[in-house]
Parts: sequence; C-alpha cells; structure tokens
Amino acid sequence: MFFNNKFILASSSYSRYRVLKNNNLFFKVIKPQCSEEDLKKKLLKNKYSPKKISLELARLKSKSISKIKKDSIVVGSDTVIDLNGQIINKAKTISAARKKIEMLSGKKHNLYSSASVFYNNSEVWKKTQKAQIKIRKLSKNEIEKYLLKAGQQILNSAGCYQIEALGPNIIENIKGDFFNVMGFPLFPFLIFLKNYKIGNIKK
Repeated sequence: MFFNNKFILASSSYSRYRVLKNNNLFFKVIKPQCSEEDLKKKLLKNKYSPKKISLELARLKSKSISKIKKDSIVVGSDTVIDLNGQIINKAKTISAARKKIEMLSGKKHNLYSSASVFYNNSEVWKKTQKAQIKIRKLSKNEIEKYLLKAGQQILNSAGCYQIEALGPNIIENIKGDFFNVMGFPLFPFLIFLKNYKIGNIKK
C-alpha cells in the first residue's frame, strides 16, 4: 500500500467511489450535508464561472462533513460541464437525457472536475482540472440505441455519458485526463496523499 492516509469521501457519486476504490485507498463515504442544487443556483446568481462553481461546490461538500468529523481528512468533489458558457446539469429522466445528448451532439464542451480537502474545518488542499470532450454528430436513431443500451445509469452522469462504460460509443475524442472525465482529479490527489501526513496538517 503506497497511500496510507485514511479519509472521508464527501460524495454520493458511484463513479468517484469506483475511481478511488480501484486504487485500493482507505476511505469511507458520507453523503454531503448540503443541497447541491440550491448552492449551484446561488453561485450562478452570483455569476461564478463554471470552473469556480466546480471548486466551490467541492469545498462546500467537504466543509459540510469536516464540521462534524473532527481530526479527519475529508474530500469533497464536483464536476461541471460547460457548453459555450451554459452549464449542463444531470438529467433526471431519459427524456431529458435525450435532449441533452442532442444538444451536445457534434459539439465540443469543457468539463471541470475539482477536489477540495478539509481538515478540522479548514481547507488544506484543492485542485481543479479541465478536459475538453467532443461528442460525435449523432442521428436520432443512434441516440435512441445508445440510451437503450445505457439505461437508467446514464442519469448519474452530468453529460449523460459515462466514459468508463458506453461513453466511447458517442465520444469522438477527449483532451485531458481520463479520471478527470470520470469526475475526479485522481493523480494530483494521490500526490497529496503521498506528501501529507496527519501530523503535518495544521489544525
């Protein structure tokens, strides 16, 4: 085991859970004690950029757990998709997913994934990574076949695609880190875990 620091993942994302679990990291999951939708609306109202919204939501998720879990490393994370300045949110129904894929079809969009680490209610590390994804120009028939194969799981992805599953069927190319597209800046976080020791984190 290269990374011995135990931590709390303040996220309900199964994709992020898998990214970290597949790397044999020691952590437990606690759902963030805040409303992501309400916070995002407030940040948009205050004209935060998509990149800043990603980081701020990661911070707020992490902080919501750090306040109640003392002497613990808490990791919050968030992913925001930006299509020409418009934030693409998760679809709640297959019908909404269809519309989102139609919107993304044939276009490039930016994806920002952020992670924020809190210890005793203070941020000790943060990182935001950017990736650019282009979705192939899709016919209505291709979209229907994709949605049929992907099923309800597609609703867990902000862009209505999952790069670790059937996403490559509709993605033309990506510029950026694979794990970042999955929703977590893994490599920078592993460096954080390697270099930081609990005793060195200021309370």
